[in-house]
Amino acid sequence: MDLCATLPFPQICHLGSKPVEERSLPSTLLFKSRSSSFNRIQTHCQKMYVPGFGEASPEKKAAYQLHKFFTYIAVRIISAQIQSYNREEYQDLTEFLSKNSLNDGDEFCAKLMRESPRHKSLALRILEVRSAYCKKDFEWDNLRRVASKLMDESNTRLMREYVVETTTATPVESEK
Repeated sequence: MDLCATLPFPQICHLGSKPVEERSLPSTLLFKSRSSSFNRIQTHCQKMYVPGFGEASPEKKAAYQLHKFFTYIAVRIISAQIQSYNREEYQDLTEFLSKNSLNDGDEFCAKLMRESPRHKSLALRILEVRSAYCKKDFEWDNLRRVASKLMDESNTRLMREYVVETTTATPVESEK
């Protein structure tokens, strides 16, 4: 069964140069038949437009934050590794960390490379470890699952708190 739904209110589509005033969204609904074991609903919808991200998409901004985080993780990994077997290199790294911010990982690594030849080897290790961690060790599927779970739990908690807050009777209301 094919259905075509026309929405009565204007939709804004920012994929093209002009907004789309009315859009017909075809959707195919396949109902469970005796031979089929699934109910499938297939719709053709566009993703949400997020205003205020002109220079980069939300995903790109998240990628920048993850890039910074991977540098932080790499520094932690290397710091833990050299703490036990190379105390001098560990001291160099902790001293450099105390003087330089890790907020911008690229800037941190660039400064570390130029500090001294010994610092340069640390910087190169950081670059290598953050790349390897990103490509091989970071659990991307787990990130998506955990982020979705946290979002759902947070939304449920906030809605529950609001309902409890708005449905509990105050002493003045219960006396009436």
